[in-house]
Parts: sequence; C-alpha cells; structure tokens
Amino acid sequence: MSKIFTIFGNPVSHSISPLIHNFAIKKLNIDACYTRTLLENSKEFKNIFINSGFNGANITVPFKEVAFNSCDAVKDIAKDIKAVNTIIKKDDKLIGYNTDAPGFYEGIKDMKDIKSVLILGAGGTAKAISFILREKGYSVTILNRSQARLEPFIKNGFNAYSWSDFKIKNFDLIINTTSAGLNNNSLPLEEKLLRKLFCKANFAIDVIYGKHTPFLKLAKENKLHTKDGLFMLLNQAVLAFEIFFDYRYSFEDIKESMKKAMSLL
Repeated sequence: MSKIFTIFGNPVSHSISPLIHNFAIKKLNIDACYTRTLLENSKEFKNIFINSGFNGANITVPFKEVAFNSCDAVKDIAKDIKAVNTIIKKDDKLIGYNTDAPGFYEGIKDMKDIKSVLILGAGGTAKAISFILREKGYSVTILNRSQARLEPFIKNGFNAYSWSDFKIKNFDLIINTTSAGLNNNSLPLEEKLLRKLFCKANFAIDVIYGKHTPFLKLAKENKLHTKDGLFMLLNQAVLAFEIFFDYRYSFEDIKESMKKAMSLL
C-alpha cells in the first residue's frame, strides 16, 4: 500500500519539502507521496494526522512543541529539546524525533572561528539549535522579545534574555530562528540593536530559506558571512527521510536526490 507523508505548518504554502521528498521518492522508486497540510487549529493536530491516514510527517513553525506533546513516544535529542519536527506512525502510535538539531550542526561544523552564538527567538527551532550547539561545545545565548518563552531555556541552564534586560556582547555567530521576514520586511530585533550586534560578529544565519530576508540583507551590509536555512532544510530532510523509510536507503543517495530537486528551484 502506498505510504503518505506531509508537512504541517502555518504558513506552509512556501515549503519546498514536498518537492524534495517527492523527488527522492521517485528517484529511489518508492511507492509513496508527500503533501502539505495547513494547520489552522493546533488542537486538531493529532486528529488530523490520524484521520488523514498519514504514515509520517514533518512539522514546521509554529507547531513543533504541539507535535512533541502529541506523541506517544519521543526519541533521542527531542526528549531534551521538547520539540519535534519529524513523526512516524508505528503500531498505531506516534513516535517523534528532532532532525533540526543534527541537521543544523551538520551545516556549520566546518565553519571556523565560531565559539559564541546568539540565537534570536525562543521557539522549537531555537531549542533544537541551542541544545545541539551547547552539546558540541559552543557558548550559547538566547534573546527573545518576551520573558515568558525563555523559562525553559533558563531552567536548562542557558544564558537567556528578553529585549528589556539584554546588554550588548560579542558573538561570533548570530542566528535568526523567528519568522520575522518570512511574509514581510520585518526584522527579528530592533534595527539599532541588531546593527550593534552585527558590528561585533562574523557570521549570520537565518533559518528562513528561499528568501533574502531583511535580517540577511542587514548582515551583508555589515560585511558578515551569511547563510539562509536551505542547508538546514536539506540536512534535516535527509535525516527525516531515513526515519520515514526505516533507514533502508543510504544518506548519500537521499541527499544527492534532494540536492538535485533543489537545483530545479
């Protein structure tokens, strides 16, 4: 029987996950398909997953914590992050994983001269990145507009600040994990403060992909090396694909197929 996979999000129309997953599915001659699902009510996540007959799913902004709480079991680093971006249905149970964390690290591990990192935002993606980078030996600080969403980071021993109590420091890498700039021209932080941070940094990454965001434009104006989130999307997608199909296909074969799909964009 053909397997069905999807990506949940809001917004989700911009996602290229269906393109790259379906391209790999076709190249590897698998009987399956991958779709998009706009989720308008987070409380309906589990019901929609089960009633739609999905075998697995990816989850994007802003539902990674909802997905975590909807799982019957959670594996690996997702237990610490408490955010899930990949789910499979196995024996009528939802099993959750986080491939954002290893997917992000895979893309920066060879970047030299990065010791201190500032992460903008405090959602599921921020959690994934913060935990994996701390695990790999980086000094990690979280900055978010409001204090309330910082509590899980503080509880887990991170340096975490709201806009009102943050003081400028030197950071080698600044990462935007918010949705600022996805559907508008907003910045994740007030421009004056962001410029001061960029003056002291060397690298900037926006997890948003497929768009040269205001965050990245400002970083380039300040002569920083920049990356968008395409590398993270690719790496986490390959890892998710391995989980979807029970590691029956090699990492390199999946990655090669997905990179070809991205070259068509």
